[in-house]
Amino acid sequence: MKNSDGLYLSAREAAAELAISPATLYAYVSRGLIRSEPTPDSRKNRYRAEDVRALKERRVPSPEPRGLRSFDADLPVMDTEISTITEEGAIYRGVNCVDLSENDTLEHTATLLWDVADVDPFAPDNQPKISDEMRAIAQAARRAAPIDRAIAVLALATSADSRAFTRAPDGRALVGARIVRLLVATMLNSEPSAAPLHQQIARAWAPDNKHAPDLIRRALVLLADHELNASTFTARCAASTGLSLYDAVIAGLAALKGPKHGGAGVLASQLVKTLVDRDVEPMVRERVALGERFPGFGHGVYKRGDPRAQSLLNALARTGAPRKFTKEVPERIAEATGEFVNIDYVLAVLVHALRLPGGSELALFAMARSVGWIAHASEQLQFGKLIRPRARYVGPAPGRRAGGS
Repeated sequence: MKNSDGLYLSAREAAAELAISPATLYAYVSRGLIRSEPTPDSRKNRYRAEDVRALKERRVPSPEPRGLRSFDADLPVMDTEISTITEEGAIYRGVNCVDLSENDTLEHTATLLWDVADVDPFAPDNQPKISDEMRAIAQAARRAAPIDRAIAVLALATSADSRAFTRAPDGRALVGARIVRLLVATMLNSEPSAAPLHQQIARAWAPDNKHAPDLIRRALVLLADHELNASTFTARCAASTGLSLYDAVIAGLAALKGPKHGGAGVLASQLVKTLVDRDVEPMVRERVALGERFPGFGHGVYKRGDPRAQSLLNALARTGAPRKFTKEVPERIAEATGEFVNIDYVLAVLVHALRLPGGSELALFAMARSVGWIAHASEQLQFGKLIRPRARYVGPAPGRRAGGS
């Protein structure tokens, strides 16, 4: 039985993965712990690989202390129709993001993730509403970091948009497109435009590089969503309280800034700058000997390498980016550490190759991922439920007196 994109396992494969009998597997299915569905070309069922592996994680104790695990199986798990992650890359509503990045734009990716068919969210006349106060804030923050300027402007955007609150799915998509256009324009210090987003970015940041539009387009599509990462979960939590999509995106932006998330691209750029005038092998050997990590390498999900990173790295190599960064650095670090490049390193190489402004790694990430935040926030608003996880209390036993025994 052929299972597409590593999403599914056969009954034999699922039972072997969990070291259980077929009867126990069927019991897990009946309890809703593992999803199954008929195989298109046979009478047999197939089973969701991510459910099998999540159940396996819950059943097998981790060798790491619970609080130190990067991806804890006891953390919240949500049903979503938007995306999932496989070893072949993120899947956007059934479409592999790597395949999508070959020809598609961020706008088209948005319509896919937002599940829009009856309206064109990015029609030329669907432009963001900008108040005088928003313009004043944008001007005052003109020299601030793009992500900080965007947060400040978006904080006033809900009040400026009379259609910010809508329960209609198509209406939310229209709001989403206005948010993305406003976000990109604010980060670029420009006026909102109906031009393709990747062309706007290339024109503002790399006007003389003929490869910039296509490379930026690819990066935006690859970064548009990545299931339930830290910033997306933050955006969903915010949306679950009933606030607007503008405010949900602000929540995502704030979470993205952290050095363990989108801010890792800035650290990877520092690594690239360090290597510009240095030989790779001695520098890698020195850092490994000192026990230092390499930002932009290794991933908590992709154990055999980040397919998004490899796809964009290949595109950079084809356009003449320095071989030192597209081949030599990734190979030497992988040999020394066993860790493969992730999308943060490749964003840093993109910024270096196109000579984009400092800090644009994080801005590009934010522009792209805003599409995913809007998709998840819209889905959460459609669910209509407040996300309210419980804490596992590990403090002193109840009954302790304040100030001593």
